[in-house]
Amino acid sequence: MEKNASILLTGGTGSFGSHFVPMTLEKYDPARLIIYSRDEMKQWEMAKKFGDDPRVRFFIGDVRDRDRLYRALDGVDYVVHAAATKIVPTAEYNPFECVKTNINGAMNLIDACIDKGVKKCVALSTDKASSPINLYGATKLASDKLFVSGNSYAGYDGCRFAVVRYGNVMGSRGSVIPFFKSMADSAKLPITDARMTRFMITLPQGVELVWHAFEDMLGGEIYVKKIPSMNILDIAEACAPGRDHEVVGIRPGEKLHEQMIGEEDAPHTYEYDEHFKILPAIHNWSKDAGRIKNGRKVAADFAYTSDTNAEWMDIDTLRGWIEANAETIGHF
Repeated sequence: MEKNASILLTGGTGSFGSHFVPMTLEKYDPARLIIYSRDEMKQWEMAKKFGDDPRVRFFIGDVRDRDRLYRALDGVDYVVHAAATKIVPTAEYNPFECVKTNINGAMNLIDACIDKGVKKCVALSTDKASSPINLYGATKLASDKLFVSGNSYAGYDGCRFAVVRYGNVMGSRGSVIPFFKSMADSAKLPITDARMTRFMITLPQGVELVWHAFEDMLGGEIYVKKIPSMNILDIAEACAPGRDHEVVGIRPGEKLHEQMIGEEDAPHTYEYDEHFKILPAIHNWSKDAGRIKNGRKVAADFAYTSDTNAEWMDIDTLRGWIEANAETIGHF
């Protein structure tokens, strides 16, 4: 992204937007940064923080509403797509609603970006899109495929689309860290399964991965940040030291371990110093030197999962992060 551009962020009042907006205003000084979301109360709260900044605009709308997207994208150069139905049990019990937002909404945005002359669009994905076992993951896999193939749909000179994928965002609303912190005074902490592992990423790291995608992409790439893993018992100990545990079982649609790259994607995956890149299987784009750049091909049986990860975060490191970010945990 160049400076003085017009940027639109779907789902902009969520956890990602709380960091993307101030960081992007500082780094890129956009002419406009449009927050597109359907939650008027969250927009009202966010406007209190940025209301005096003439660069920040607020636009009520839903990605399910194709006509509203077309209106919002007038004169927009870059789009970040963060809007989604994300909570796994919610999607399991309300599958049609999840499909409408995550799949139909993606199709609406792709069409609107192409027709309104947007230069580039980066969509946020999730570890759950890799070998999905729940509906949320299945819809995000479909969404990823749509954004990848959108480059072919757009034609040679049309909008370019890419995807970024990462796992558990540390301290975000509804995630495990604020949940354990809220239970710190309880006699026992509820643990789904003592074997469970999770990837750990901060929101600033997620924002920086999106920036990198905009700078690096030719279209169709899926970027996966290299991040550490933790065992659920270690996360609990960092959040609430010394508490006993009670195993309550895995929720519907939940995985024991997170996976961001499956073995089936290995033939099209390349490794870089700080990330991996899954290239499209279509049109031989996975063999395109412009997309590969200085990447190193991964092994044929490679998979990037939280239990076999080479990098691990220890209890003291997470505890230090919690202490440094105590005021914002669970509020973004």
